[in-house]
Amino acid sequence: MNCTLTKLNHLRSFASSSIRALSVGSARSSDRESWLSKLLHVRTIDPGKSSHSITLADPKAEKIYELQVHNAYPKDRDQYISAYEKYVAAIARKVSTAEHIGSWQVVIGDQDQFVHVWRHSAGYPSASDFVWAHVKDDEIRGLVADQNKLIRSRENTFMLAFSFWGHPEPKANGGIYEMRSYILKPGTMSEWGNNWARGITFRRENAVAGFFSQIGQLHMVHHFWTYKSLTDRKQTRERNWQKPGWDECVAYTVPLIREMRSRWLFALPFSPLK
Repeated sequence: MNCTLTKLNHLRSFASSSIRALSVGSARSSDRESWLSKLLHVRTIDPGKSSHSITLADPKAEKIYELQVHNAYPKDRDQYISAYEKYVAAIARKVSTAEHIGSWQVVIGDQDQFVHVWRHSAGYPSASDFVWAHVKDDEIRGLVADQNKLIRSRENTFMLAFSFWGHPEPKANGGIYEMRSYILKPGTMSEWGNNWARGITFRRENAVAGFFSQIGQLHMVHHFWTYKSLTDRKQTRERNWQKPGWDECVAYTVPLIREMRSRWLFALPFSPLK
């Protein structure tokens, strides 16, 4: 009998402590569960009947952006930088509607890679002029041929700027940038824009440019940020997590992503964005 009572008392004590532990554990994990529930849920909006170029970009701006990514041979990086600077100068003389926005060398990522952004100020007509200049103009063709001897691969993408990011202008930011690239699941670009239109308000101080692709790799998004250093990047990102609402932007956009990539960039001497 005494043995039985002792066992019952042990069971009551265990049950009581378990309930207390579950209660405390639930309180401690409530924030994590809330974030997880957001992560598993994709907020939906009415996709509408208009194209992304109308709903996500400023239809009055009529500006087309071009992203060029060149992979140089390691031994030829310095020569490549010099060759591209000559190319930039020639374009300024030959194609009045082509505006050089920025040029960077990747220092974390593919370290022999260079990223260039151009703006075609009159939309697709000026983008077409830019393309045809590379076919018809002998000087530009020669300068491109000089570059090609120094690179192992190259690609370009035509893009639009998200309306809530605005348009990048020449500015000295300290020369250090991060380029974050995302390949989204088809059909989720509107959802991405819906969330980032709010999310950008938490990051405005570091924001440089935000683009989405139109021709080239589709369902692609590029965000450009600027920081004073890697330490500044770490501290800035940690501060953002303390701002109410930033966790929602992250949680609601993560399920939309198929692939993502980050590059750490240094501006080249002739880059308008420095």
